[in-house]
Amino acid sequence: MSISRTAAAGVLPRIKVSRTGRQAPAERVESLLPIDRIVLGDCIASLRRLPSHSVDLVFADPPYNLQLENALTRPDNSHVDAVDDDWDRFDSFSEYDAFTRAWLAECHRVMKPNATLFVIGSYHNIFRVGSAVQDLGFWILNDIVWRKANPMPNFRGRRFTNAHETLIWAARSADARGYTFHYEALKAGNEDTQMRSDWYLPLCTGEERLKNADGRKVHPTQKPEALIARTLLAATNPGDIVLDPFFGSGTTGAVAKRLGRHFIGLERDPAYAQAAQARIDAVVPLEAGAVAAAPARRTEPRVPFLSLIEAGMIAAGEELVDARETHRATVRADGTLTIGPVVGSIHKVGALVQGHPSCNGWTFWHARRDGNLVAIDTLRGDYRARHAAA
Repeated sequence: MSISRTAAAGVLPRIKVSRTGRQAPAERVESLLPIDRIVLGDCIASLRRLPSHSVDLVFADPPYNLQLENALTRPDNSHVDAVDDDWDRFDSFSEYDAFTRAWLAECHRVMKPNATLFVIGSYHNIFRVGSAVQDLGFWILNDIVWRKANPMPNFRGRRFTNAHETLIWAARSADARGYTFHYEALKAGNEDTQMRSDWYLPLCTGEERLKNADGRKVHPTQKPEALIARTLLAATNPGDIVLDPFFGSGTTGAVAKRLGRHFIGLERDPAYAQAAQARIDAVVPLEAGAVAAAPARRTEPRVPFLSLIEAGMIAAGEELVDARETHRATVRADGTLTIGPVVGSIHKVGALVQGHPSCNGWTFWHARRDGNLVAIDTLRGDYRARHAAA
């Protein structure tokens, strides 16, 4: 979160364009990118040198424009190490808005058609950023509240404690399709409950906080690795390229390397860049098996319930029950279920007995195997595995 507003020379190679005005072939785009590098210079100038449609995700932690006029002190008159750096100072809201639109427009250009953007901010700036995001054609997918487990108190006692920050998650356009979102993996890691848009995570503290030789914070707004990790696990795949135009202390790069992603970091401050590079160099990537993306259910081969009967994995005439054994249905030879006079699919009958408009019959109905209840979805998984190996 520390890039100047003035243009500065970048270090990236220029894109070669033919006389017809066409960009270099797609297979050459990646070779033009400073992958896994920190580019020292102004973010807007550096962004302009990146090829169009070349990155899979943007994570942006821009200046918040906190507008601090006086030093902050605690009740005991000790100084609060707040954000008062030059990179966070703007002369007016209009200047901040112009800066915001400039870097967002370049991010929009360099994003692949199915890429998404995360941008984080506080009440000082996030609403202005959100307006620019929409004006530039992005399509907001979610706003996410990072609720801080250990927020800094409001020492003056005149307002509520600032206990959260907001992330905007946006696709490149309203008609964007195929963007990455690992719904099932997030749900599985959240005790089989859909991941919510409020994330309860602590501030960056302890050994994770970078300190200089004097024991002072290297960067005033270093984000916790857990926050970045959740965004990358949610919206990227191993091998994807993550762009951070406000690289700061390098949290995005460190997490990307550990999770098997690539990064491009733009940073204007040499001290921040040096600290970030040392941090990233010390990261040991996880084994491929620990970061491989789990297959989304919607991409798995479709298996009709009848196929399990035909394969002998479920027998016609067999009784299926729900997990609590409250409801019972009989399997018919044609792949439907029956309860008394009612005949229908596993989904329709499951919905009917519960009085619900819909039901996932694969997870609702269970078969008894070796004295235990097994979801028929597990049997479907066995069927897929058997036929994949054939």
